[in-house]
Amino acid sequence: MTKANLVLLCILITCALALVTAQHQARKLYVELQKEQELAKHLEIEWGQLQLEQSTWATHARIEKISARELGMRVPPSSRVQVLGPSGIEVAP
Repeated sequence: MTKANLVLLCILITCALALVTAQHQARKLYVELQKEQELAKHLEIEWGQLQLEQSTWATHARIEKISARELGMRVPPSSRVQVLGPSGIEVAP
């Protein structure tokens, strides 16, 4: 009877240690999950800011201003504009 009690005590201690280890691992993983979710939120905010910045840099007015100022480009007169259709045939404007 004492051997059976001793075996049961060892099993009980092993199960208790396994439970504590599992709970500790679960807490560590949960903290890591929260950190990753926070990082994902931060990256999503940064992505939105970058998209806004890109749309600001790519406005037509800004591109026309830079092309005129730095490259000396200008809009051609309408008599020099040709519109081509998908087959390459000239289309009336």
